[in-house]
Amino acid sequence: MNRPAEGTPSEGGDSAGAFGSSDPFSLGVEEELFLVDPVTGRQANTSAAVLERLGDVPGTVERELHACQIELVTEIHASAAEAVAGLGAMRRAVLGTGAGLLGSGTHPAAAEGDAEITDKERYERIRYLLGDAVATPVGGLHIHIGMPDAETAIRAFNGLRRHLPLLQALAANSPFRHGRDTGLASAREVTLRGWPRSGVPRAMANYSDFCDMTAVLTRAADVPDYTWFWWKLRPHPRLGTVEIRALDVQASLADTATLVALVHCLARHEAENGPGREPPAEVLEEGMFRAARFGVHAHLPDADGRLQPVSDLLEAALDRIGGLAGELRCRRELSRVPEIIRVGGGAGRQHDSYGIAGLDAVIRDLTELTRSFAEVTSGRRRATVSDG
Repeated sequence: MNRPAEGTPSEGGDSAGAFGSSDPFSLGVEEELFLVDPVTGRQANTSAAVLERLGDVPGTVERELHACQIELVTEIHASAAEAVAGLGAMRRAVLGTGAGLLGSGTHPAAAEGDAEITDKERYERIRYLLGDAVATPVGGLHIHIGMPDAETAIRAFNGLRRHLPLLQALAANSPFRHGRDTGLASAREVTLRGWPRSGVPRAMANYSDFCDMTAVLTRAADVPDYTWFWWKLRPHPRLGTVEIRALDVQASLADTATLVALVHCLARHEAENGPGREPPAEVLEEGMFRAARFGVHAHLPDADGRLQPVSDLLEAALDRIGGLAGELRCRRELSRVPEIIRVGGGAGRQHDSYGIAGLDAVIRDLTELTRSFAEVTSGRRRATVSDG
């Protein structure tokens, strides 16, 4: 989304922030990509040089915590297809500088400690506060959904909490880390567990409850405001959105469009419906780990702790939100969700590449997929993202 308006709750109170400043249920998407040598796929600490050579883009390209990554931030859009076309245009612009890009929750082969911290006051402060927990960079896909008012944002936030294990399982795209198979579908999720304030927050009674809790936690953590909470889901008053942060970044923009469409519809559904049954925090936490461990092959707990396959949970979710696909202009994107399960998700693709020619093949295929889907969003071929 476009960068901050004022009105962030940092010391309690009930400032409504920027909610209602954009069209209700508009979209913004951010993706954190690895910068790599375009030939070898080796991680490269070159974000400053890339930004110096970058021309105008339809959005914002920013340096990230680690110098081997950049963040692509779209403008505000009405649909998943539009937002992902914007990401494709930014990918093409970055590739035009001569850099390579790799879309994965972790770089498969980079050694721990290879990534440099970006020379920026905020990032130096994060390194001081977190120490070695930030030694391994991770790539996330963050999805913002514009909310008409603060209380609707809290209703959507509370409702989306119970879908987080399903979403994380579908997006798992980081089975390799530090040159080895981790046995996980998302090593990114397990890496982030070393960060404070990186889990799933409790449900909020209302917006004032969120503001009051924010005031207490910022004091306890000795941080300026809630943007230092790296939760998997959070209200974002500065932008007037609810933000999903639980997903691994995708190499394939077709997969990105599908996940964005699913989140878009779920957020709209939860915002417009009464509260459902909340899973206990302990059960939700178990679901998040099972999603990271097994990806699309996971069996995830419901509110009573009964395990259900991802495919069944997805079918139930699609039944609830299917009627919104036309209104939100994402029928094609949403229809591709079962395809993610069929191919095993991003983690399954990486394992398939590894089985053919080892880690070199994983890196080669990831860089090629990240590059090729930047191309299909250009010019006459843009519709292929929507067509899947």
